[in-house]
Amino acid sequence: MAAMLAHVPAFAQRAAVPAPVAAPVDLTKQIQPTTPVPPVVAAPVAPQPVALPHWTQADAQALLVAIKAVGSEGLFPKDYQPEALSAAIVQGEGEELDKTATRLFSWMIEDLRDGRTPMTARVQWFAVDPDQDRNPTQLIIASALEKHDIQGALTALLPTHPDYAALKDALPKATTPKQSAQIRANMDRWRWLARDLGSQYLLTNVPEQMLRLTVRNKIIKSYKVVVGKPGRTATPQLAETVEGVIFNPTWTVPQSIVVGEGLGARLVNNPKQAEREGYKVTKAADGTIYVVQQPGDNNSLGRMKLDMPNEHAIFLHDTPSKAAFNQPVRALSHGCIRVQGATELAMTMGILGAGMTPDDAVAAHNSREYTKVPMTKTFPVYITYFTVARDVDGMLRSFNDVYGRDAPVIASLAKPRQVHTAQRKSTEEVIKLDNPL
Repeated sequence: MAAMLAHVPAFAQRAAVPAPVAAPVDLTKQIQPTTPVPPVVAAPVAPQPVALPHWTQADAQALLVAIKAVGSEGLFPKDYQPEALSAAIVQGEGEELDKTATRLFSWMIEDLRDGRTPMTARVQWFAVDPDQDRNPTQLIIASALEKHDIQGALTALLPTHPDYAALKDALPKATTPKQSAQIRANMDRWRWLARDLGSQYLLTNVPEQMLRLTVRNKIIKSYKVVVGKPGRTATPQLAETVEGVIFNPTWTVPQSIVVGEGLGARLVNNPKQAEREGYKVTKAADGTIYVVQQPGDNNSLGRMKLDMPNEHAIFLHDTPSKAAFNQPVRALSHGCIRVQGATELAMTMGILGAGMTPDDAVAAHNSREYTKVPMTKTFPVYITYFTVARDVDGMLRSFNDVYGRDAPVIASLAKPRQVHTAQRKSTEEVIKLDNPL
């Protein structure tokens, strides 16, 4: 028998052993009602206090030096209570010094990284600054104390754009309090943006009414632009991403024109007239009339549009109305940004960001058919508001405060520093500006 079992698979050998007979089961016991056991509720655990980082007197002294020198960055030493820090240093190392130095260092980090101006004073500022996510305050503090390099940690927060350096250089040369206030306000605006804007990007300065294509902080090409009229159609400040270049775009006419100006009623029953004028008209089951302007030289978006989805419906585009580019004041649109030389910009964007060949870009433009080319590289676009900045020729200049947005910033800088909140952008009404006319 043992020899026979030696040739039987192991699982078969186990099966060959008779299983023990199970004892009878009393099924009536299994269906008896039981008293439900109340769930165990864990007692709340109080959060453990975060231990304060330890400050040596040398590190605290370095912080005091940085506070006294922060005026060169357009901030105010008094905001960071140098007297309180000096008193804590005199007392020596311990809890009071740890608490005071940590608090004041945190305030300096926040202001140099994110800006001192409270969000309530940043009118129509919807450009979310990612720096506090990329470089959290607690990590900055821990690293600075580990390396014993307070000033280095603060310097690493400063904007890298050359305009910030130009403003910093101009601040001690200001000849009037008004000039100083304007320079400080615009230095702070740079802190509202990402510290590093990227290796290549588009930047529109609304007060200057100019757009620049920038690669490694060098302006490759600049373009005149038409921006929004002051008031409800003022162009908001945004930081978005170009997702595609559209050659020969269509334009869905807003209902304010379709209904408000009678365009839909005039064309809905006259398809030949609609075709002659370059429109396609449809009527939905609920009676709503939709009018879409077809590609062509007379399209309100011209021959190009940069697709940069955002809740404001703001984008950069061409226009058939070129005369406005010759005007000195070009705050004339319903919010969107018209670009002089937009066709060249579209082709350049297609080549730099979507991998098109020059021949491909020319062919897409000349096709006169709607062609959307998705971007294969991340291409940021910033719509900013600087009233003191370098112009496209590199000269530091003042620009007309076309929307009156300096006053609240300057007023906030004249008041005591406010504690930062979690707010990251304006809470003002989002006005969908979808009319390029």
